[in-house]
Amino acid sequence: MNTPHQERYRRADLEEHTGLERLVFFSDAVFAIAITLLALEIRLPAGEYSDSAALQNALLSLWPRYLSYCVSFLVIGSYWMAHHRMFRSIVRYDRRLLLLNLLLLLCIAFIPFPTTVLGDSSSTVATIFYAATMAVTGLMSALVWWHASSAGRLLARPFASRELRASWVRSITAPMIFLLSMLLALINSDLARFSWLLIALALIMQPLDKNPAIKL
Repeated sequence: MNTPHQERYRRADLEEHTGLERLVFFSDAVFAIAITLLALEIRLPAGEYSDSAALQNALLSLWPRYLSYCVSFLVIGSYWMAHHRMFRSIVRYDRRLLLLNLLLLLCIAFIPFPTTVLGDSSSTVATIFYAATMAVTGLMSALVWWHASSAGRLLARPFASRELRASWVRSITAPMIFLLSMLLALINSDLARFSWLLIALALIMQPLDKNPAIKL
């Protein structure tokens, strides 16, 4: 039979676990809604399409939106994977983690808007606006991991120094590429957009870890 002291600890652990589960479930819902909204922004131009040729031309004219949809889907998916891996290691939470995670979700929920802007315009401003949104989102994700992993405050066990440094470097890879692309956009918007392929390359080249640390 548990003593009153043990019972209090058991209830505290249960509340901690339940609170963390609610945080993760809410986060997953925001990620899912953001990805769904990406597709809803792809619409045919207003008008009637009475023949197949006209419809085909209209569908083909939307290729910039298809491209921006694919890029945003993959980036949001990458950030979700990073979030999932983070919370495999996080076993506790505090008010600061809740706030940082909420700010991350604010950025995730905003992504469909710059995605639409990017699909509608190939201008330098559109490219920089999109890259800036993605960079801020990535930095917020990195900040969540930095807060949780510093001194192992919210982790099941502290990581070794080398593992921790490596995970921090990986967490800022994507936002740094997006920040670099903002400078490239001042020279050539197409070059800036092609530079985003480096994110996929960085993910492929990352070594596999035994630890579920953040990868992006």
